Formats: sequence, C-alpha cells, structure tokens
Amino acid sequence: MDAIMDYLVRSRDALQAAIDDRAFCRTIGAIAELVGRLNYDRAPVAAIALTTDSSVLTAVANDYGYENVFERQIRGLGRPGDVLIAISTSGRSPNILRAIATARQQGLTVVGLTGRSGGEMAPLCDLCLQAPAEATQLIQQIHITAAHIICGIVEERLFPRSGESG
Repeated sequence: MDAIMDYLVRSRDALQAAIDDRAFCRTIGAIAELVGRLNYDRAPVAAIALTTDSSVLTAVANDYGYENVFERQIRGLGRPGDVLIAISTSGRSPNILRAIATARQQGLTVVGLTGRSGGEMAPLCDLCLQAPAEATQLIQQIHITAAHIICGIVEERLFPRSGESG
C-alpha cells in the first residue's frame, strides 16, 4: 500500500479512475471524496471518475464501441504524470485493458485493483492490488475498502493537518 501512496502523492497531477465493476457507484464515491473531503476540510485533489459522464459514455459506446469508453477519455484528458486507477474484478475487461494501454502510451502511472488472479491487467500495471478472493462480491467489497483507505492516506499525506508533518 505504501508504494501506491508514493505514486499517488508524488504525482500531484490528475487522478483518473476507470472502473468496470458492478460496484462502481460505491467505489467512485471515494474518488469524489478526493475532490471534496474525506475526513477534514482541505484543498481539492484533481480527480475524475471516467464512469460518471453519461453523455460521453453513450456517445463513445455508440460511435466506437463499449471497449473504447475509457480509452477515448484518457486520450483526451490524460497527461504525463497523471495516475490512472483501473478497477476490474476479473482483470480481463476489454475496456479496462484498452484504458491501461492508452494510459501507458501517454505516460500515466497505472494503479490496478483486481481479483486474486490479476487477469491480463496485473502485469500491465505499475502497481496492482489483487484482492485475495475469488467471489466477485467479496472482491468488490475489498476494492471499496481499499479505495477509501487510499483516499484517506492521500488526504493525510498531501494535506497534513496543521502541526502534522507529511
């Protein structure tokens, strides 16, 4: 977990999240807490969930296919130094694999969250958290918990409360 934090905190650029997971609504809440707040008031973090703009998702899926919904957004929004958090329970989701490939081509750091096997995505990530489970619902619960832990640590390290060092 420290390695993930180092990537996220060192970057201080934009954080983008591509999530192909039935639990994405709960997971993107953690991304929203980076922009807003998790535990205390502080400056916002530049973060975006690539799953929340229904117009973009629909237009890209209709014109280019669902496997390209994240890839197109990363091509338009991603900059070297940004971090992509890619979440796939199986590690085999075509849209996530394309997102990772595009992120790597554009100089983004890729942090993955997946299940025990890691699927095809684990070796493509700079860092990959592989939930030690096979059951989809358990993997998703671990991802939700991990996302909140990551957000809390990023908040503490980027914006230490007065009197704390970070």
